Amino acid sequence: MEIENTIETSGKPPRSSLQRALWRGGSIIAPPLVTLLLLIWIASAVEDYVLLPLETAGRTLIVWTAADILSGPPASAQFVEATDPSKGFSYEGLNYVQAPMGDKYLPTYVMQWVNHHLDRLPSRMQNPLSATNYYHAYIKLRYMPRWFTIPLLLLVLLSVLFFVGRFLAAGVGRFFVTAFERIINQLPVVRNLYSSVKQVTDFVLSEREIEFTRVVAIEYPRVGIWSLGFVTSDSLHPLRDSLQEDMVSVFVPTSPMPMTGFTVNVRKREAIDLELTIDQAVQFIVSCGVVCPPPPQARLRAGNPILLDTPESSI
Repeated sequence: MEIENTIETSGKPPRSSLQRALWRGGSIIAPPLVTLLLLIWIASAVEDYVLLPLETAGRTLIVWTAADILSGPPASAQFVEATDPSKGFSYEGLNYVQAPMGDKYLPTYVMQWVNHHLDRLPSRMQNPLSATNYYHAYIKLRYMPRWFTIPLLLLVLLSVLFFVGRFLAAGVGRFFVTAFERIINQLPVVRNLYSSVKQVTDFVLSEREIEFTRVVAIEYPRVGIWSLGFVTSDSLHPLRDSLQEDMVSVFVPTSPMPMTGFTVNVRKREAIDLELTIDQAVQFIVSCGVVCPPPPQARLRAGNPILLDTPESSI
């Protein structure tokens, strides 16, 4: 009778076994699936906006400086068929053939190599027509495969980070960084986005690690509303001296992104210590209060742990 009254007052019918199984399966599959999709999205974004532009720029530079492309047969060329120059010619020990589109000529070995390995090219490059397209495909296949370009990109990135860090550490680069940020702060929309991104990156990439000593609950943002926070220090000395009272600095994170939040200073006696670990508090904040830590299973009484919720505790 009590169960029926509970169902009637709640106004929600109980879930069937099928619904419970679906919800339970979704709760198990969703985290790794979402993580995998995020990793795929990040990898795709890096490929589309970083790797491909750099590869294209590198190939374009190589083709522009080193490609052996002739706009027409030289005067000393020896034609394969004198009546049909499009069949190709020999010049300085190399055989040249005309590209399918245009009137330019390229070495025969370049066209043969590309035509023989078309299946290894991405779909956007599998139909080369001009001599320049053939050279782009040849350089990608012969000299710029992914097993080479990806480690090279990582090496270049690490080198850039190293030299930028050394440049800033020398003190000379601080002037340029300050001037750049001054220009960014004058742009109405960009400055807000840049400021938010800089706060996140400074928090994640800062050399100084923020050490949280314990988890507390404080009345914030007003009396009657309790928020979780992490004690970071014993607050500012001038504030403690002015109030003549022990103070603590508390970082109050925001949900569902605990890397941002507010730093407040409260009286030590007004901060309630909670028997929670840092990980449990972060899970509670990230889940917006859905994932609540389980109640403690042991209490210290007269110096000895007494287990609760167990048959032995009643003996």
